[in-house]
Amino acid sequence: MTQDECTSLEELLAILIKYHPEANVELVSKAYHFAEKAHEGQKRKSGEPYFTHPLTVASILAKLMLDAPTIAAGLLHDTVEDCEGCTREVIEEEFGTEVAALVDGVTKLKRLDFTSKADQQAESIRKMILAMSKDIRVVLIKLADRLHNMRTLKSQPPESQKRIAQETLDIYAPLAHRLGVYMIKQELEDLCLRYLDPEGYQNLVIRIGMKRAERENSIKEVIGVLERKLDEMNLHFEIDGRPKHFYSIYRKMVLQHKPFEQIFDLIAIRVLVDSIQDCYAVLGVVHTLWRQVPNRFKDYISMPKPNMYQSLHTTVISENGMPFEVQIRTYEMHRIAEYGIAAHWRYKEGRQVADSLDTKLYWLRQILDWQNDTRDSEEFIRSLKVDLFSDEIFVFTPNGEIIDLPKGANPIDFAYRIHSEVGNKCVGAKVNGRIVTLDTPLNTGDFVEIITQQNSKGPSRDWLKIVKTSQAKAKIRQFYKKELKEENVANGKQMLEYEAKRQGHHLSALLKSEYLEPILRKFSFADLEDLYAAVGSGGITSNQVVTRLADEIRQHEKPLIPLQPRVNVEPSAVHTVHGKPDAGIKIAGLPGCQVHFAKCCAPLPGDEIIGYITRGRGVTVHSKECVNVNASHDPARWVEAEWADTTNTFYNGSLQLLCQDRHNLLADIMSYLTALKITVTAVAARVNPGNQTCTIDMTLQVSNKKELDWVIKQLEKRQDTISIFRT
Repeated sequence: MTQDECTSLEELLAILIKYHPEANVELVSKAYHFAEKAHEGQKRKSGEPYFTHPLTVASILAKLMLDAPTIAAGLLHDTVEDCEGCTREVIEEEFGTEVAALVDGVTKLKRLDFTSKADQQAESIRKMILAMSKDIRVVLIKLADRLHNMRTLKSQPPESQKRIAQETLDIYAPLAHRLGVYMIKQELEDLCLRYLDPEGYQNLVIRIGMKRAERENSIKEVIGVLERKLDEMNLHFEIDGRPKHFYSIYRKMVLQHKPFEQIFDLIAIRVLVDSIQDCYAVLGVVHTLWRQVPNRFKDYISMPKPNMYQSLHTTVISENGMPFEVQIRTYEMHRIAEYGIAAHWRYKEGRQVADSLDTKLYWLRQILDWQNDTRDSEEFIRSLKVDLFSDEIFVFTPNGEIIDLPKGANPIDFAYRIHSEVGNKCVGAKVNGRIVTLDTPLNTGDFVEIITQQNSKGPSRDWLKIVKTSQAKAKIRQFYKKELKEENVANGKQMLEYEAKRQGHHLSALLKSEYLEPILRKFSFADLEDLYAAVGSGGITSNQVVTRLADEIRQHEKPLIPLQPRVNVEPSAVHTVHGKPDAGIKIAGLPGCQVHFAKCCAPLPGDEIIGYITRGRGVTVHSKECVNVNASHDPARWVEAEWADTTNTFYNGSLQLLCQDRHNLLADIMSYLTALKITVTAVAARVNPGNQTCTIDMTLQVSNKKELDWVIKQLEKRQDTISIFRT
């Protein structure tokens, strides 16, 4: 995409009218003046007037040949988010429902309450995907917005540059690829590389530039030879040569471990012709003139990419030994290759004319399908990256229908792609006529047949570990959610009780209606049973639910007792005391008293602590997070406490694990901890009837909270661990 950007309303309208002579220029003009006034006085971090940003976004959209409402929304896209008093209702009143919906779809969710930055990012992207399903123009505006932000990223601090570039490479460049908007995709990728690996980027620029003149001369000779041959055939054609963009070369070097000298297609020649028949005729000429590189021919005309891309690709070697790629396509294919979904987007009399795109946007429907069952923000982003960024393979049904899947997909993914019932009743598979295991990776060109059984009991939970597509995972979870709801409800309730206890809460207190209702609304649960079932089936984590419930409590109520010391003492009155030989604690104002650790919270060095004066037993030390601190009815007994030197001292740290029950489980866990050089001083285990799980309580010798947290992380990595928390 050209870096030329509109600097005035006249330039913007000229581009719009060029592609849409009947466009509503009054709407765009009104949006221009509205946004200019709304952003008046605002500056970007670069020091430029803020309005340069929405104007550039609108100019990018105009060059994508989009319509007047889209360009108006591009001008207005930051007004609701960044301008005081400008709401969706104001936009709708001034510019209509269509423009307001587009602006709302792009607006981030920054005004809502989120537990983390990652959670906010995930929910904003989820909102964009949902809006995109109703109107694909939403994501085109977002891509134009991100493109200009990446062009001006140098004004951001280094840590923000890397974060924004990584997010762009993970989410927005793959979205542009999926939508076929290559002119945006390639520029985004090159800009990301500049910030994520500046040294690698500069090295690539230098190495490509060193022999640029030599390559350009060679490519002119090649184009001349091909032009003369095609002229003899009386074909109407256009030829141009272009360098491959930096990121595609960089990716081959990094992912395929290829040295720079082995990258064959640094230069590509593109040939545009009138018809598909002419495409294959040109291909024959190319292969007659130059020697073909084996396994480097791709026919995307007979087998288009899911993003509608069509072209013939072949790599050949010139007479002087220079390898180069030739891309052959029709003029219409080229328009779609450059503009992707935008090339198809036309509106007539206010109605969308895009029915032909339905099958070509199947991947979007897949995302919408599984995202409804994926309420965990981290899992949503992780699955989205896999679905967007994976390379595709193309396989065939027994009837010859082409199915596209991500690279690494197996017969189970294929089965669920055909239909959820085919997946649920799948008991085996044949690939190219041979029976294979269900975890066998598929390859492009494979013929796949699924063997089903009507009385099948359904998918195995183990399939969740081997399927590649988010769609398959969602369908498997849906099966267990529906078929095993009672078991999921019981498991979910137990997991929430464990998590609440780990965080120092009573679940019954968290589940009061005033705290529960906002959570049910946010995640679209009908009632508490639905919430339990979702936790039990893995649709949402117990940690996520309890954390949000605790946040609701904090918003509704003040703590019963502030965690401040209740005895006023001078700083000089602080002494080190030892109730036990290994317990180094400083108690404010009580020299020489006996010190004990509370069994309810078993504090460790690293925990914030507070002391409680008992009758006849000295001071009991609690963690400030302990539920009994807030439950106390005698605040005058609390005193300030802190850790003294705890070097070379060991303390008892207690854990409770919920695990999948199996033979020799406890022995395996004990061996695992021994290998980690952790001493276990006590252990007890019990089987939980009805759900094939067991609960293990154990006490470990650790030097501080940090070491106990490390042990917890190691145990969480085990596949048999369902949940674990400190007791």
